[in-house]
This record gives sequence, C-alpha cells and structure tokens, in this order.
Amino acid sequence: MERLLKEAQAEKAWLIESKEREMEAKKQALQEERNRREQLERRLQEETERRQQLIEKEVKMREKQRSQARPLTRYLPVRKEDFDLRTHIETAGHNVETCYHVSLTEKTCRGFLVKMGGKIKTWKKRWFVFDRTKRTLSYYADKHETKLKGVIYFQAIEEVYYDHLKSAHKSPNPLLTFSVKTRDRIFYMVAPSPETMRIWMDVIVTGAEGYTQFMV
Repeated sequence: MERLLKEAQAEKAWLIESKEREMEAKKQALQEERNRREQLERRLQEETERRQQLIEKEVKMREKQRSQARPLTRYLPVRKEDFDLRTHIETAGHNVETCYHVSLTEKTCRGFLVKMGGKIKTWKKRWFVFDRTKRTLSYYADKHETKLKGVIYFQAIEEVYYDHLKSAHKSPNPLLTFSVKTRDRIFYMVAPSPETMRIWMDVIVTGAEGYTQFMV
C-alpha cells in the first residue's frame, strides 16, 4: 500500500512538473513572438521614416529645380542672318542629341507634332518644318514633305506659350500641348515629350517676328 502511495505521489509530482514545463514553454514562445512583433514594428517604423525622408528630399529637390528652371520661352525674335539655331537651342540648355523627336540644323528644325484643325477641331499628326531661310513654319501630311498642309509666316507669329489646358479642345495630351498665336488664329500643337515641347517652343519663338514689344 505504501509503495502504491509513493508511486501515485511521484506520478502527481511528475504531472505537476510537466505542466509547469509546458506553461513555461508557452510563456517563452509568447515572449519570443512579442519580441519578434516589436522588432518588425521597429523595422516598419524605421522604413516608413526613411521613405518619408526620401519623399521630403525629393520634393525639396523638385521645388529647387522648379525655382531655378528657366522660362519655357524667351520672346526674342532673331533676325540675324548668321544666327545658328542649333547652337542657340543647345546653349539654352536643351540636349538635342538625346531628343530623337526633332532634327535640328543651323537653319531648320523638323519633327512630328499633333495639330488641332482650324475649322474642324480634330487632332492630326503633321510633319513640321521650321525654316529660318524661308522664314516659315510649314506643316505637311508626312515627313516626305510633298503634300503641304499649311504655312505660318514668321511675320505673323506673335506668341508661343504653354497652353495650361485653358483653350485646347480635348487635347490628346493636355500636359504636352502648346500654342502658337498668330494675327489670324491660334495653332494648338501636342509634342511627343516634354523636352520636345520645350525645344519646339524655343525654336519657334526665335522666329516670332510678330512679337514686337521688345524689338527696337
């Protein structure tokens, strides 16, 4: 009887010890899980703060670039015969070599633009040729320059400006839409890229002889 009692007490002690070990293991597992979560939260917080700092840095950089950016156009019609158009555009800060949408020489600029029609307000792709020798901005049906669709004379060009979506009728790309104002009408054009738009605006404005405000 005494032996059975000792065995029962030993088994009870083993069960209690086993239960305690199990509880300790659960407690330790919970603590490890808590530590893991806290570590993940710290990493997430650090990553969030790092990204926020990068965003703020990018915003400041863009604001700085915007404040230092030169105007899109400078109203300086040029009449000099020895004027080098390509050099002028490159000096203005454009990288002509990497802008494949335009072809620039000393006297001409060529490339595709999408133009809004005068009477029928549809947008069509046209091949434009700015020619300082002929003093014209012509546009053709295609780059073969056989089917002339229209001519804008330098003497008629008064302004060249970014449209700001105010006037262009349902432009296919409002952010790349710019305007050429003449005595008779306003031409709305869409460039294939922001840099192309800026180049064309700075090119055309050199022939804006209708803009006489600062001309002697």
